[in-house]
Parts: sequence; structure tokens; C-alpha cells
Amino acid sequence: MVKPSAHSVLLSVAITLFATACAFIETLETAFLISSGLAAAVWLLDLVYVRRCSDFRVDRRVNKNLPIYVWAEITLRLQHAHNRTIPLLAHDYHPAHFLVEGQPRRVLLAPNARAEIKYRIKPQRRGDAEFSGLDLLLTSPCRLWQRRLHIDLPARVRVYPNFAEVAHYSLLAIDNQLGQLGIRRRQRRGEGQNFLHLREYRIGDSIKQIDWKATSRCRKLISREYQDERDQQIIFLIDCGRRMRHRENGRAHLDQALNAMLLLSYVAIRQGDAVGFLSFAGKERWAPPRKGPQVVNDLLLRIYDLPSTTETADYVGVAHKLAGLQKRRALLVVLTNTRDEDLSDLNRAARLLSRRHLLVVADLREPELDRISRAQIAGLDAALLYHGVQDYLYRRRRGHEGLNDSGAICMDTCAQELPIRLINRYLAIKRSGRL
Repeated sequence: MVKPSAHSVLLSVAITLFATACAFIETLETAFLISSGLAAAVWLLDLVYVRRCSDFRVDRRVNKNLPIYVWAEITLRLQHAHNRTIPLLAHDYHPAHFLVEGQPRRVLLAPNARAEIKYRIKPQRRGDAEFSGLDLLLTSPCRLWQRRLHIDLPARVRVYPNFAEVAHYSLLAIDNQLGQLGIRRRQRRGEGQNFLHLREYRIGDSIKQIDWKATSRCRKLISREYQDERDQQIIFLIDCGRRMRHRENGRAHLDQALNAMLLLSYVAIRQGDAVGFLSFAGKERWAPPRKGPQVVNDLLLRIYDLPSTTETADYVGVAHKLAGLQKRRALLVVLTNTRDEDLSDLNRAARLLSRRHLLVVADLREPELDRISRAQIAGLDAALLYHGVQDYLYRRRRGHEGLNDSGAICMDTCAQELPIRLINRYLAIKRSGRL
């Protein structure tokens, strides 16, 4: 598409004024004809030149796998075969739900040269995303015309949960620096664990760890070394309903819950356990528990496009569904966000699931509630807001106490604290032998 620029419009106005003047001056008739012809020739040549500028080669470099809420750089490489410098404005058609910095960009494309344009994107939604093409706005040498040139340049990327946290945890685990994550290692006492080997007694060992037969043979104290029980199963129940659409600091609760699930899955796989998940209140996806180093990658592929919906969570329904899918005793981790009206349904589901399984309910709490509780009260409105929040938190605590009475282990936590608290709870359960 070619359109006249502002310079072209001004030239037309000038020619019109000049023609009007010449109409009253007979001696300037020849000058008018000559100037009009020259202007038309320049105008036409400028148009022909901008129409011929069409041989552009464009290449887009983008990582095919992007983590959500993380800035990523896009590089566009432009090249042409014309013998003069071409000024242009470039705009890349990125997915609509991406934040973008550095677009559109102006560039002077030198003759037979290549130029690079870089800009940044930040995905705001998981799943598949598509880049469609590129727009180039060309300006003619005399700035009389502008031409919009569209270049098809399709590309598809996958937006995953922020697996950078999983990679960070992996490095810490390799270096035995779990304390940096807030994951507590407590001394093993031997209860609820599998025998590993015998070793010499160390100060601090429990008397229950001493092997008296080995001690009498060796004539020195010998202790038994234990390891956490292995080959157990963990199943995540992921709420994809309307409560999990809540966003704090630009991040949805569902995205933060999936990050916590990936972190705990990595820890459990390292402990020799099997991991699976069942999503509900939206797209129902079932992945039976499996072991092995590839499980975390497989989980990423299964959940990266798992959407949050406007449906209400049916806890009793998912409890009945899981009863038909999972016969063996397992650690069930429910990742959800409840209100008062949800807790009675969740209580019934907890009673059903606790008959066979060990149930942990991670109920996400909005940090705004904590902020209001700590804020200084100044005025009637602040006092009413404070007492309203306290009443809500009281009813929430009573509901969680009911879940504990139903056999569940309830965790009331902010989404930011969820990964570490969840891992610590899992390790505590492993040490206790309750599973």
C-alpha cells in the first residue's frame, strides 16, 4: 500500500497556489507548465522508486520455549539488495498478550548491508503463542511517498511456567545448599525410614539407632543409618477454577501453584518417589504417578498450556474421580484458593480422600489481607475494613480447623511462600513415616 506523505501534500498545495497566480499573469503561463511538469516528474519518479523497493529478506530469532513473566529478547535481521540507503520503520507482530519494549523501531538500511533490530517481550499467559509477520514502512528519497510492506514471518513459541526457579533449585541441591531456599534438614531419628547401612556411633545419635549385636561383635558402639522411605507416590490436585485467576504482582495464583508443583516434583523425584497430577474445575488432565529424571520435563509439557477458567471447583466430584484412578495410598496435595462457601464442599472431599490417602491442602491467601491486618488504623473506614478482615480470617481459621478434623493437613499460605512451605511439609512427612 502506497500513500502520499505530508511532503507530497505540501507540494500539491504549492503547485495549486502557483497555478492560481499564473492564471492572472499571462506571461507566466509557460513557467507554470514547466514547473508543473517537473513537479509531476519528480513525484512520479519518487513513486516508482518506492514501489520498486520490495526485495527485503527478514529473519527473526526467538527462543521457541519461553518462561512466563520473564523478559526475553527478540532479534530481527533485515537485508536488501538495493544500491542506496533506505530509511524504514519496522514493527513485528508479536502475540497480543505479551508485554513489549522497543517497538516500533526506525533503522537506516545501508546498501547491500544487514541491520539488526532488537526488542524485548514478556509473556503474560502460558500456552502456545504465534508471531504472524512484520510491517515495514518505507519512505521515498524525496519524502513524497510512504509505502507499507507486510512480510509474512510466522513463528510459534511455547510459554511455560517459570522453570528458571526449578533450575535454580537444581543448582542449590547439587551444592548441598538447601538452606538458602529455607528448606530445613533435621537430624534423622530412624522412625519411619528404611535401613541403609551400619556405621560407627556418633555423638547425638539416638539410642534406638544403636545395633547391639554389631556393637558386641565389634566391641564398640555401632549405629544404624537410615534413609527416607522411597518408592512412594505424590499426586497433585490442581484447581484451575475461578479462584485461581486472582493475580498479585501481575502473577496469577494458578501460575504460582504450578511453579510450586514443579519444585516439589523435582525434590520428590530426587527422593525416589513417583509424581503425578489431576487438574479439575476446567480442563481435566490426568497423569498417573511415574518415577525417573524425565518426569519433570513431561509434567512441563502437560501443564504449560493448562488454562484457568471461570468454573467453580467441585471438590467432591474430583475426590470421587480420583478414587477410581488411584487405588494405592499416596500423598495428595491440593493446590487451591477457597472462600467460606467452598469449605463445606472441601470438607466432604477431605473426609472421602483421607480414608485411603494422606491429604495436604494448600489454601492460598491474598497478601492484601495480611497488609490490612498490620496497617495502622486511622479513621472509621480503616477500622471497619480492619474488623471485616479479622472476621473473615477468623472464619477462615475455623474452616481450616474443620479440614484438620477431617484428616487433612491444612496449610494457609501466601502464593509467594508456597514452594518452600510445601517442600518443608513434604520432607517432614517423609521423616515422620506417616505416608
